Amino acid sequence: MSEGKKKTKVVKVIKINADKCNGCRACEVICSAYHAEPKYSSANPARARIRVVRDPLRDIYVPVQAGEYTPAECLGRDKYILDGKEYDECSFCRASCPSRDVFKEPDSGLPLKCDMCEGEDEPLCVKWCLVDALTYEEREEEVVEEEEQPLDALEVGLASLADKYGLDKVLDAVARMSLKE
Repeated sequence: MSEGKKKTKVVKVIKINADKCNGCRACEVICSAYHAEPKYSSANPARARIRVVRDPLRDIYVPVQAGEYTPAECLGRDKYILDGKEYDECSFCRASCPSRDVFKEPDSGLPLKCDMCEGEDEPLCVKWCLVDALTYEEREEEVVEEEEQPLDALEVGLASLADKYGLDKVLDAVARMSLKE
């Protein structure tokens, strides 16, 4: 295994303090509005890159932001007990995966991932959180630069569509699209 070059990288993190979250879901609304096409034209929390897992009877709210796409289901089905209520591992998972529809674009099924509201000073979910349950942090870390490049967004999206509809249907749709041009 070859060693890559060491490099300093700015790591952006949204810290979540579930004890402060009051379940207002403003983070979901602003996130979905920011990512609407055109920007701010609609608010559909199903398109948000952050979700608030809630148990209103016990007054518990846990914001969870979208992470990386994973083409396979995880093997763990651990259980968590919070305030006497049992939750499965999927409730707090950040991944977009084949076993659930959370963090997938509702119309296309493409996976969603938090992009920290690229182009803004800080993520809008943090700006709009009036109780400071979400805070933004930037720190520098030394990382080893990998030789292999990760999949780009197009490859991840196509893989997700192939998982959902089958490779033959995706290839057929692409072929039909190329004929229209």
